Amino acid sequence: MKPIFLENKGRTRMIAHRGLAGIERENTLLSFVAAANRSYFGLECDVHVTADGQYLVFHDDRTGRICERDLSIEGSTASQLRALKMKDAQTEAYTDAFRIPTLSEYLAVCARYEKTAVIELKNEMRPADIAAILSLCRKEYDLGKAVFISFCFENLVQVRKLLPAQAVQYLCGEYSPELLEKLRAHAFDIDIWHGALTAENIAALHGAGIAVNCWTCDEKERAEELIAWGADYITSNILE
Repeated sequence: MKPIFLENKGRTRMIAHRGLAGIERENTLLSFVAAANRSYFGLECDVHVTADGQYLVFHDDRTGRICERDLSIEGSTASQLRALKMKDAQTEAYTDAFRIPTLSEYLAVCARYEKTAVIELKNEMRPADIAAILSLCRKEYDLGKAVFISFCFENLVQVRKLLPAQAVQYLCGEYSPELLEKLRAHAFDIDIWHGALTAENIAALHGAGIAVNCWTCDEKERAEELIAWGADYITSNILE
């Protein structure tokens, strides 16, 4: 099985959603390396804070969908979570082949393969945890190549308090003129559900100086439309 290749991407850059999640188990080192060995511009991941203050890469709030036990990510320790077996993406059998990665392990892949790190800050985080995540990223990666995204607007406000020039994108599912003004007031870019985008609102966002990323587009025809409209980034599980 291979990614679906887009022949003409123009200036649009492709982001691998949770790594190459359309083929490998999402948010694992296997998935990130699989994407890193292809032409993707960036690798997107999801970061949670564990009960013992560690930073692990996992999408859901609980592990039950893809792990052998159903644990709360934020209510469990990193060692408890990293001891879990995960389902193989193809066979659905639990395997010892990979574990929930740490943020440091993800950053090492991005650095080794010279990929942009697109880091989603999951749920509302304490300022101290955001500061610690930024410090870790500064130590182990080039923050100039990182983009922080979040559905929690205040997470991004806090990122910008600490790093005024840091690239951030607000995650959302709907577009509105009011949202555009809020983004412009904070100088935030956007990462929006692709179905909410039209040629007109991409033009409006660009007119306000806002770069446009969109999630999660897995259909070639729709991606080609977004490219024609000038989307800056497309986040996808399977399109390359």
